[in-house]
Amino acid sequence: MLSKSLSKRLLTSVLSVYFVLTFIVTCGQVIAEYHNSKDHIQNELSTLQKTFSGSLTRAIWELNTQQTRTIAEGLLAIPSIEGVIVRDDNGEIISQIGQSIDIVERYESQLVQEAKLVQHNTSGLFGYTFPLVFEFSGRATQVGDVTLFSSREVVFSRIMVSLYFLVGNALIKTTFLIILFLMAFRRLLTEPLTDLTQQIEELELDNLEGARVSIETTEHNELKIMEHSFNKLIDKVVSYKDQLESTQKQLVQTNEKLDQQNLLLEQEVARKTSNLSQAMMDLQQQKYELEKQKLVLTEEVDRRKMTEDELLSKQDELTKYVDELNMAQERLVGSEKMAALGGLVAGITHDINTPVGIGVTATSFLQERLTQVEAAYNEKTLSPKALEEFIADAKQSTALLTTNLERASELVASFKQIAVDQASEAVRQINLKEYLNEIIRSLHPKLKKTMHKINIHCPDDLLLNLPAGAVSQIFTNLIMNSLIHGFEGINAGTIDINIQEQDGEVAITFKDNGRGVEAEQLENLFDPFYTTRREQGGSGLGTHITFNLVKQTLAGDITATSEPGKGLCYKITFPKDMPSPESSPLVD
Repeated sequence: MLSKSLSKRLLTSVLSVYFVLTFIVTCGQVIAEYHNSKDHIQNELSTLQKTFSGSLTRAIWELNTQQTRTIAEGLLAIPSIEGVIVRDDNGEIISQIGQSIDIVERYESQLVQEAKLVQHNTSGLFGYTFPLVFEFSGRATQVGDVTLFSSREVVFSRIMVSLYFLVGNALIKTTFLIILFLMAFRRLLTEPLTDLTQQIEELELDNLEGARVSIETTEHNELKIMEHSFNKLIDKVVSYKDQLESTQKQLVQTNEKLDQQNLLLEQEVARKTSNLSQAMMDLQQQKYELEKQKLVLTEEVDRRKMTEDELLSKQDELTKYVDELNMAQERLVGSEKMAALGGLVAGITHDINTPVGIGVTATSFLQERLTQVEAAYNEKTLSPKALEEFIADAKQSTALLTTNLERASELVASFKQIAVDQASEAVRQINLKEYLNEIIRSLHPKLKKTMHKINIHCPDDLLLNLPAGAVSQIFTNLIMNSLIHGFEGINAGTIDINIQEQDGEVAITFKDNGRGVEAEQLENLFDPFYTTRREQGGSGLGTHITFNLVKQTLAGDITATSEPGKGLCYKITFPKDMPSPESSPLVD
């Protein structure tokens, strides 16, 4: 009984190829239909720019948030729109409804300058974003941007009828082709092969003369050729059978003569084998003794070599681990310092934007008023009252511009000095009280969002000669630890910094009235990577870096005391003056 029919395998192969081709073609048609519908929806989204950009621009310019959200809800009611995001000129989101992607991650809070498509493969959302530009007095000002989102579900809903038609067409053609192939294979291949197989199974070896087969077909095809070939094979087998019987008789006679010769040969071989066996036994005994000694020596050599290799490998591994640990510590400390400097840059940049923005607004207003006065002067319509109003507006604008530019200059100067110090370990002279004020000014972006207070008690004329960057990093870490950990859940905390000069050393007491820490946490406070906020992104390196800066960079000492609910207190001492690296004597 056949396990697999040849006709079935052939039919399966042909239909498999057809199924694959049909599937590929159908999928290609579906994909093409999908992309055509998606392009049509994107064109609809771009067309909506002309319809709604004017009303949205005026609503944002007039700061009418309610109208902006109403327009956004109206856009969301359009079937092809799944989500809407409207932002103002600062990149802040005014309205975000429906499905949307994280626009801060996509554009980094920067407004788009020209219309473009948006694509997000993970969520299946796509859309069209365009700027909102308001024209006033012949001048164009971008007041925000709008992003309209659609999704692949909207596309699929539009092409669903076409999909049903394509799949149904493919199923009908496939069913008809299967029936046609089954009928043809059964008539032309399966039935003739079954008849031929049955005749071959009934073949009897004792009656080969009557074992010829016959296939009922009028066509001269492969099956007919197989019939002629099988009948020729039967004729040859009958001829070979007669020759085999004659050869067997000759073989019996030859075997009898061979048996006699073998008997004589075996007797001679037995005699010579006995002599050789004795000699081989003696040689084998000597060889066994030599191999036994060689094995003992080899084992001893291998054991000693293995021990030596293991010791060398352990030494290399230990050296490698020590180097990797040192490099990892340096990289982590450097990363922590650069992260702190990056936060300082982001905060200062945000604070500088405010006075600079006010200065730009004042300059634009002053330029516009100047243009009006010039036009009135050229037209001979400039009145004394209009001139007085212009002078008053000019004084007010210049005063506003001067105040905000001075504020921006102070912020840049403070940030410049603090940033240079944190990136350098150069020794320079500083006034400690003024330097602490600059550090606190650089942390203003973090402090202005809270009601916490920092009180500094320090002599006005206390001058230090040491690496200023270390001092900046120490106080920055301590203040940020108080803000993040000590004042967690506290709206208005207080930090007291008391500084005194004692016998050429600086004694600093840094104390906050925050939550404090447990005794177990206090013991591990200066350990590297120890943090209670690891799940919130804490690295555990802030106090460790502070400890190393005091101990190693400033050659001082630092201790910490605390009780739960009574705040945390650091006591730091270090020399007032440190020699610069250039003036240090060389040591052989």
